[in-house]
Amino acid sequence: MTATMTTVNAILKEVYEGQIQTQMSDEVVALKRIERTSAGVVDTVGGKYVTFPIRVRRNAGISYRAENVALAAPGRQGYAAVQIGLKYGYGRFEVTGQTMELAESNYQAFASAMDGEMDGIKRDLAKDEARITYGNVSNGAMTFINDTATSASHVVLSVQYLTIGDVVDVLIASTGSATGGGTALTIDNIVESTLTVTFSASIGPTATTMAIYRTGNRLLEPTGFQQMMNTGILYGIDPAAQPLWVSTRNAIGGVLTELQMIAACDTARRKGGKTSVIFTSLGVRRAYFNLLTQQRRFVQTKEFTGGFQGLAFNYGSEIPVVEDVDCPAGHMFFVDESRVKKYRKREWYFADDDGNVLKWVKDFDKWEGLAKQYWELGTSQRNAHVVNTGITES
Repeated sequence: MTATMTTVNAILKEVYEGQIQTQMSDEVVALKRIERTSAGVVDTVGGKYVTFPIRVRRNAGISYRAENVALAAPGRQGYAAVQIGLKYGYGRFEVTGQTMELAESNYQAFASAMDGEMDGIKRDLAKDEARITYGNVSNGAMTFINDTATSASHVVLSVQYLTIGDVVDVLIASTGSATGGGTALTIDNIVESTLTVTFSASIGPTATTMAIYRTGNRLLEPTGFQQMMNTGILYGIDPAAQPLWVSTRNAIGGVLTELQMIAACDTARRKGGKTSVIFTSLGVRRAYFNLLTQQRRFVQTKEFTGGFQGLAFNYGSEIPVVEDVDCPAGHMFFVDESRVKKYRKREWYFADDDGNVLKWVKDFDKWEGLAKQYWELGTSQRNAHVVNTGITES
């Protein structure tokens, strides 16, 4: 939606005093800990890719023999090549010429519309990136429809990643078909208490196999933890051919215990991983806090390497248990951060190929800006990570 005289009114001092107070969470947690790198990013015909090898076999040329007995045949390490295309992310904004001139010339205006839109899109992109970091096993779905009605209003499994004003597609998750759903629908209202979403048009009859995506995004978003910590094909490598290329998903389906957490770290350890952080939802963090206090243990938030804070989980050494508002409910992600990287050419930036960040929109007195980033999350050892799901939240 274009920023106009109406939308900028809220930032003028004649209406409000002080800084703009956002009504949405801009918190970003998990991705701040992931190493960013451009190493391995290459430009080839057809796009930008990340290439790296993964080790999938040990050398079997090991033997113990009696005297004068043939040794085992020589072996070698087994590798598989990973080549993953970077995903192309964009954020666009527009401001009218009148809005820009008024906001920048009126001495009572405390922020110009241009600055408001540019800062806003950067925050929005970072927040969406935080959602994508956790990902979804259904091709980038933000949530699923949870009824079979024909209506503009539908019950969904979660409203965690949805916002009023989002433009979305409602599609059959497995095929991408819009039958029973729709494309380019605007979310007009969200009722959190009933998990009800109202769209700009009636759709249906729906099914619980239908998912909600940012419009046009299905299959095109970067990989997230949920895809990494799964058993399906990842980065083109099929676990049917490379059995070690799987992660562990533990369906807890109940109350959190420390033994479950120890078992998850043990699983990663047996595979050669070393859990360095545990990301969890706010409700599971409360369950962990309650577990510690029930055991009459002194509980306090600790500061870990890099200024990162969280509750401590003792597994030989202390591992931070860090709550993240973007972590899906009921989940604990046990991550070996040394095995995960964010690959990108550069961080989000405003396109200025012609020397100008703002481009004139032909035939209109308005201007457009474009932020972009080519990126992907990659893991070099999929089985070094574990996720526990279905944990009862407090």
